[in-house]
Amino acid sequence: MLQLRPGCECCNKDLPPDSTDARICTFECTFCSSCAEDKLKGKCPNCGGELVTRPRRPADKLAKFPASVERVYKPGGCAVG
Repeated sequence: MLQLRPGCECCNKDLPPDSTDARICTFECTFCSSCAEDKLKGKCPNCGGELVTRPRRPADKLAKFPASVERVYKPGGCAVG
């Protein structure tokens, strides 16, 4: 099941499960669209994979399959380069 992480790894911006602003790679690293596009140029700093729009879980499924509460924050890996 896709882990819907609650925040951007670069700037720590909140990204609730229904956010259209979240971007992920195949390892589910999570970033806001601003960091993904402006700082990272669409490439995950952890694995080098493509960052794409994170799918949203239907609201009726969130009760049974809740979003993650694990926040990953690694601003050092997201320096503008």
